[in-house]
Amino acid sequence: MNKILYTPISNKKIEITDSDDVYIMALESSCDETACAIVKNGRKVIANTVASQIDTHKTFGGVVPEVAAREHLDAVNLVIEETFQKANMSGNDITAFAATVGPGLVGCLLVGLNAAKALALSYDKPFIGINHLNSHVCANYIDTDLNPPFMALLISGGHTQIIYVESYEKQEILGGTIDDAVGEAYDKVARLIGLPYPGGVHLDKLAQYGNPNSYLLPTAHVGEFEFSFSGLKTAVLRIVKAEKHPNTDEFKQNISASFQENVSKNLISKLEKACEKYNIKQIVLAGGVAANSEIRAKAFALQAKGYKVFAPQMKYCTDNAAMVASAGYFMTNTYNDLGVEVFSRTK
Repeated sequence: MNKILYTPISNKKIEITDSDDVYIMALESSCDETACAIVKNGRKVIANTVASQIDTHKTFGGVVPEVAAREHLDAVNLVIEETFQKANMSGNDITAFAATVGPGLVGCLLVGLNAAKALALSYDKPFIGINHLNSHVCANYIDTDLNPPFMALLISGGHTQIIYVESYEKQEILGGTIDDAVGEAYDKVARLIGLPYPGGVHLDKLAQYGNPNSYLLPTAHVGEFEFSFSGLKTAVLRIVKAEKHPNTDEFKQNISASFQENVSKNLISKLEKACEKYNIKQIVLAGGVAANSEIRAKAFALQAKGYKVFAPQMKYCTDNAAMVASAGYFMTNTYNDLGVEVFSRTK
């Protein structure tokens, strides 16, 4: 891994090689977590701080962008200071500063991005802009010996993709969702049966007590490595409306289990097909929904077929800055320019 960076004030050239100890401080503020972390050589977390806004957004049943941006402004300096204190380091000890550039909520992204740029300017250290989706994949490098090639299943509230990671430099998105992302589908179904925000976590817990064969739910027949969850969500809605006692624990547990079984089988089946087609024996889960118990169980069950399976620690599944710092170390297709701007959607 070789990367050449330049400092913003003195324009000093910094060449990073495998033999160097590299400390990257990163900021993540793409949605409703304000996070800061320092990671050594892309794999060892020195300090990690996350300020969550979940309690704030529960009132609204989802993330309100304007509210989230204001909370990021309140929290960003505090998480930076706490991270430096945890690590017993200062900006002079940092090799480069990084931040999530997108995709995400524009007002939220700007808070973390501008804070990281300010740190880079203050200490005359390189700045690295990071794609949020790449960073979720890189969460699997933390505390592991994972190296490409591998097949990644990226599953979150906004994205569902199968990604062939051939090398650190080369990735190919083989397919994705044509409508709802899997995390979005989880939250919508959770809302249909009266579960609180964030719904996916609560649905996963209920599903563990239900019968996954209670309801026969449809699986969309789309492209080879593509997904569609809109019809599945509609099927659940019809069942809920037809149910005479939709508020009972038994019904909620059974419909949750049936929904989760359908989704997890669909995801892992296509992931395995992608591995077979490209002759890949390493599998990676990434994104917030990678914390789902049934999806993880089905993925790790593939080890019996000879696959090596990786999934981030639970604290690195949801948005965090450690994964952003790791991406700053490993990814070569980054934005190494203080002039970089945020973007809301995948480029």
